[in-house]
Amino acid sequence: MTENEIAQRFESIARGFRDQVRSPILATPASVGLGFEDVTVPSEDGVPLEAWFIPCEGSSKLVIANHPRWFNRYGLPAQLEPWKSMFAPTGNDFEVSFIPDYKILHDAGYNVLVYDFRNHGHSGSGNGGLVTNGIFESRDVIGSLHYARSRSDLRQMSVGLFSRCLGCSSSITAMSRRPDRFADVQCMVGCQPLAVRTIMERTLQNAGIPPARIEDLERQIELVTSFALDDLSPVRAAAAVDVPTFLYQVRDDKMLDASVVQTIFDAIRTPEKKLHWIVGTTRRWDGYTFFAREPKMFLDWFARYMS
Repeated sequence: MTENEIAQRFESIARGFRDQVRSPILATPASVGLGFEDVTVPSEDGVPLEAWFIPCEGSSKLVIANHPRWFNRYGLPAQLEPWKSMFAPTGNDFEVSFIPDYKILHDAGYNVLVYDFRNHGHSGSGNGGLVTNGIFESRDVIGSLHYARSRSDLRQMSVGLFSRCLGCSSSITAMSRRPDRFADVQCMVGCQPLAVRTIMERTLQNAGIPPARIEDLERQIELVTSFALDDLSPVRAAAAVDVPTFLYQVRDDKMLDASVVQTIFDAIRTPEKKLHWIVGTTRRWDGYTFFAREPKMFLDWFARYMS
């Protein structure tokens, strides 16, 4: 790449932390025959989060789910532009739908609350549109818990979290920032948390840009977000996680150095933790669809702590 091309690439990446294109919601729980309510969940700071509540008659258990960056509560149509061009170089140019996950959880006896993060899906804008890997999004996690406790039909339910990517990083950050809000959360299943530095370093590698240029890219991101790369990481916050936590990750993920997930896992305080590596693929999206393919280990985790 020429110097001009590198500069344009860095500017585009940095701008994406503020001007990310929202992806459309192309399916609902009705697609798999589930009844649901459209609800609005106020974030901790008041940003309105659009959500689905999927009831399970007779159940006293609630799983609160969220989603990765670029996605929404439905998933991501990465077979369509502009996402196809963004993710095809790493093999992730196919649709991911989370709707089957909700069907599996419902049929296993769980109510489900799933929301769009701020600046994603149909939720409100906040913080100038910035995406911060948990710094501001942790407020949405707190808001979802407050909402569950504010509803008379939900407040006595046992609660588990199903947090994916941005959602997992945000949940970890929220636990560090407001541990009091998690006192009655029974457990978490966390899919592919990340530190932004690792995905930016791999982005340079995949583009053939010298690794030393990470400092230039970091400066561009900081000028947009006011945060350094290591600020956009849940690694330090993981020491505050005292909720039984099951993490899983594609081991040979082409989008980042997956060893950061081991670092996060090792830092988690609770001894009640588990890490599962997904092998045989380099596609990050295969991690997002893994629950639907192999749900038993995760359902067993929820059942162990939420019964």
